[in-house]
Amino acid sequence: MTTTSGPAPSAWATGRWMVLGAAVLWGASATLARFMFRDHHIPALTVVELRLAIACTLLLPWMWWRNRAALRMERRDLGYLLILGVFGVAAVQGTYYYSISRLGVGLSILLQYLAPALIVIYEMLRGRRPSARTLSAVIAAIVGTGLLVGGVDQTALRATPFDWAIGFASAFAFSFYIVFSKRGLGRHDPSAVLLYTFAIAGVLWAIVTPPWKIAAAHYSVDVWLMFLAIGIGSTLLPFALFYAGLRRMRAEEAGIIATVEPVVAVLSAAVFLGETLRPVQLAGAALVLAATLLSTLRAPETALTAERV
Repeated sequence: MTTTSGPAPSAWATGRWMVLGAAVLWGASATLARFMFRDHHIPALTVVELRLAIACTLLLPWMWWRNRAALRMERRDLGYLLILGVFGVAAVQGTYYYSISRLGVGLSILLQYLAPALIVIYEMLRGRRPSARTLSAVIAAIVGTGLLVGGVDQTALRATPFDWAIGFASAFAFSFYIVFSKRGLGRHDPSAVLLYTFAIAGVLWAIVTPPWKIAAAHYSVDVWLMFLAIGIGSTLLPFALFYAGLRRMRAEEAGIIATVEPVVAVLSAAVFLGETLRPVQLAGAALVLAATLLSTLRAPETALTAERV
């Protein structure tokens, strides 16, 4: 057990903007991913695998040049990285994209963004009582996301209990990813954690979809450029920003701010894909933004309770 001090207000404010930037990038790139699924009929897990491979390919030489020492991990860290890579990175992306294929985009987003509520419950079980403002922000985020993504997709009516279980599992995986990442960021360089966990998740999905099957698809240059954009704008940059912000703030606050992602996704889809934006969705967007504001107005406490690292 070690006691850590809370972040300074300036560092906390910087972290808030970093997490917000990550959510914006995730939301904007979701429109590109939706375009690839809809118009180019690219399998979701192919996109998952390639975005991880591209991120690792770019991140490794950068770290080798800038901070080679951070690549060295002690043997006792391997278990942490393996758990985070499999049950964090791989599970978040796998359950989310599977849920999209079975339950539809809207319901999948709503289920995954139950994560902030799960994090608050976890912190309560650890003995930390959340403030009324945090609880209000969580409720506003959930209700707002529900309004934002609209009605339940008709495909959800034909889903099996297993499909629904995977949908709910995406929320648990996302909340685990945030909390478990937070635990290791105090000891490890964020870029190194990203590199190793991306690589572990990428190898796992490469077993599911072997690289030679992707090569046999003979994708055009335009599609490969979209893969590159997804690898950078949906994976490397936003995850790096999210980790940098997560180091400066609490897990539940980061989770609430990240709910801006579906707002950006819906708005960008309306602008670039011509999808209809209804008044109820605008109301949902307003609620999510209000939740973000609620979670960031309160100054962080000057000291955190003791926590395991």
